[in-house]
Amino acid sequence: MKRGVSFAAVVIFILACPKVAHSQDVKLPLDTLTVEATGEFEAEPDRATIAFFIRVQERGMRKAYDLAGASLQRILQVAQRNGLGSREIQTGRLSVLPVQDWNDKKLKARAYRVEGTVKLIVTDFAKIGPLIDDSVQEGIVDFRSLTYSLVDEESAKQQAITQAMHRAQSRAKAALGENGRQLGALRTISVDVQTVQPRTQLLGYAGGLAMMRADDDAKMALAPPAADSSPERVRVLANVKCLYQVQ
Repeated sequence: MKRGVSFAAVVIFILACPKVAHSQDVKLPLDTLTVEATGEFEAEPDRATIAFFIRVQERGMRKAYDLAGASLQRILQVAQRNGLGSREIQTGRLSVLPVQDWNDKKLKARAYRVEGTVKLIVTDFAKIGPLIDDSVQEGIVDFRSLTYSLVDEESAKQQAITQAMHRAQSRAKAALGENGRQLGALRTISVDVQTVQPRTQLLGYAGGLAMMRADDDAKMALAPPAADSSPERVRVLANVKCLYQVQ
């Protein structure tokens, strides 16, 4: 795993209280040091999420719903055959949308469209290709997306933050070392963390996924198998801004 901090900036702010003429209650200036630093954590992804989109349109609502339901069951059966449990299968409700005839003054439905989504969570990347191949049905079920992530993403975020904090403190001490001042207590801190997801790529297929768009529906074409294909690493970036008291 590669770790690194890419940037740190140090700015000293002296916050002085306004001067009050002929007053014995004037407070001494309060010295503070503001430091920004960025930490980075990288790791190989160990989880993939495959999303499918189901859409059926028929003149009869019952027929459309039954076809969509059958397609949903097919995906569930494929997932179960590949060892996925209930926690690895996420299904939404099938929604029914009437397709209205705008030339008809009564706006009667000329057809019914049933739509739904299914997500499969996979930790064995060798199963991705077979799951997609066996689940996709032309005109009914489309492959929508493939994303990679970390199972323990929270731990990755904490490591990136810890690295950024170490660098911020180190830079603060270096800035004060020139004039003999000492670093005091940490007064305030702000943290911003973001995860950079790897680009979509189908493990085991050369060139990843060839995506083609038609009427906003994602169609999928798979290239011949290749053993050296692998997803990119997941990057977690943490930016911290610390305000220290200077002694």
